[in-house]
Amino acid sequence: MSLIVNTPPPPYYAVIFTSLQSDNLEGYVEMANKMFELAQQQAGFLGIESAREEVGVTVSYWSDLASIKRWKSHSEHLLAQQLGKKCWYTAYKTRIARVERDYGD
Repeated sequence: MSLIVNTPPPPYYAVIFTSLQSDNLEGYVEMANKMFELAQQQAGFLGIESAREEVGVTVSYWSDLASIKRWKSHSEHLLAQQLGKKCWYTAYKTRIARVERDYGD
């Protein structure tokens, strides 16, 4: 996996997930890996970038809002969301943005 996703020409969408982790991370890495593998199989998925220091930031890229909605309601993703709320995060925020422009090397 490349650290910076090679996205198609805009427009497309970014789901920005920021979080603070709890002290209880049992099963977290396994679930995160499973969600990455599953997300790659979803229609409209373009890629993901993630970094964690004090605050974790994960940005997933999607071709359209319908793909994001399907991913949010996927049964295995719903389970991961519930475990995140219950066990792994003390705080989190999800934002969805339309990418109008991108550039770089």
